[in-house]
Parts: sequence; structure tokens; C-alpha cells
Amino acid sequence: MDKVGLFFGTDSGTTRLIGKKIAKLLGGDLVAKPLNINRATLDDLLQYDVLILGTATYGNGELPGAANNVKAGSWLEFLPHLAGADLTGKTIALYGLGDQEKYGDRFVNGMAKLYQVVKGLGATVVGDWPTDDYTYTQSDAVIDGRFVGLAIDNNSQGMLTDARLAAWTAAVKPQLEEALAAANVV
Repeated sequence: MDKVGLFFGTDSGTTRLIGKKIAKLLGGDLVAKPLNINRATLDDLLQYDVLILGTATYGNGELPGAANNVKAGSWLEFLPHLAGADLTGKTIALYGLGDQEKYGDRFVNGMAKLYQVVKGLGATVVGDWPTDDYTYTQSDAVIDGRFVGLAIDNNSQGMLTDARLAAWTAAVKPQLEEALAAANVV
């Protein structure tokens, strides 16, 4: 596929909104229309060599799904379909939503769970993000002092969201373009 696939898991719609903003900032020539993971098949996701995956964090640092009262289902229902898939050669950027004030002991842990799954299946993850200017106590999404993807707190730091999106998309765009070019070399 000659575009970046963007899939998100959401219930309230905020993760969808962030995904649409990311797609707009990166441009329609680069990114396919964002798709809720509860409407996607495994083939939908696997057709892309380069992906952006987004999630909110629910409950005790979990991915969204029926177990967390996401009525339409989400990542928890989709991930079992990935069991045994080989993501070697795929490049994935992540973004995660959380509330660092209310849930500072598990801030954006949903993103960490996506990271663990895709890394475990062989994907290359790009788009890490600094932990500066956040006030949380613990996050599984921090590796080597950086978030594994873009961390968004639209609740207590919503005024920073647009600037973070602009900076992250500017930083990750060359990585996505390079991965896309490499994947399309025959």
C-alpha cells in the first residue's frame, strides 16, 4: 500500500479526533483515512507497511474494549486476531491518550500495551516523544526516558495538544516517508 494506514481505538471519540488531526497534518497524500479498529479486519491493517496506531487508556491502564465498557469493542477485541502475525518489515508510529492528573500512576499505559504487542510481532516502532512538560508518577510507555509514541493529555493539558501534534507530526513524517519509500522499492 502506498499510504500510511491510521487505526485508532476509542469510545468517547477523542482518540478519533486526534487521529483525524494527525492525518490532516501529515496530509491525505501520505495518510489514508483514519479507521476505527472496531470496524477493521486483520487484512485491512496488514495491507499497510507503514502504520499509525492510536489508543486511549482505560481502567487500570488497559486498552479500550468491551471489558472496559466500550460497547462497540476496540483494541481488546482486535488484538487476538494479530496472534501469530508477522509484522517484520512494518514500521509503526504510536499515539496514546491519558489523564496524567487523575491517572498519573498509569499514564498512557494503553499505548505501552500496543507497543509491546507490535514490537513482539517484529515491527519497527518510530516516533518516540520526550517526557518533558508532563506531570505523571508512572508510565509503562516510557522506555529509555522517552514515551514510545506521542502522549496526549487532552484533559489537563488540552491547551498543549495542537502544538504537540504539530511538533510530533513534523518529526515523524520523514521517518514514515522513508519507511514507505523503502517498502515500495521492488
